[in-house]
Amino acid sequence: MSQVMRKVYVKMTLGLLVTALVSLFLWMNPNILMSLSGFLLPLIIVELGLVFVLSLAINKLNPAVATALFYAYAVLNGVTLSPIFFVYTSSSIALTFFVTSGVFLAMSIYGYTTKRDLTKLGSFLIMALIGLIICSIVNIFWANSTMDWIISFAGVLIFIGLTAWDTQKIKEMAQETDEMNAGKLATIGALSLYLDFINLFLYLLRFLGSRD
Repeated sequence: MSQVMRKVYVKMTLGLLVTALVSLFLWMNPNILMSLSGFLLPLIIVELGLVFVLSLAINKLNPAVATALFYAYAVLNGVTLSPIFFVYTSSSIALTFFVTSGVFLAMSIYGYTTKRDLTKLGSFLIMALIGLIICSIVNIFWANSTMDWIISFAGVLIFIGLTAWDTQKIKEMAQETDEMNAGKLATIGALSLYLDFINLFLYLLRFLGSRD
């Protein structure tokens, strides 16, 4: 495994750890979470802004700034995800986390080692993801339980595929990048895989999570 890929996985893992620690802290301190509850929507908007900044302006950012923004995103995500501890049992969240880790690891290894070009699959998955987002927005107003299950199942499949595709894409970019841009690639690669992991976890939680 190349040095850049190792940095990608280390940053992604640290990002997940930061998110988990922030969520656990707020779960154990519900008064702090209650004080932040009115700011959840603005925080989500800030999160989306950070993703766009990192994705679109990564080449203009200093590597240290890009890394700081990534970890800031991980902190904010920990805040916005913390309510799941009040919806699902801690044991089912832990189970889902381990299942997600296993699936993610398997698909990332596949994406890294396969000789098959996943470019066409990636293009299809991006279109499917756009469709998933539209269906999710529609179902907020429709509130159809059957559609919710279909969306959840599709989400699991989409992010399983995106994990493999993103891994292969990052690997190919790592082989072509120079030392000057390696840090930036490690950050944007970590963000991509981090998002794949979090979304896969959330969709699997709909199936495996037991409500309090």
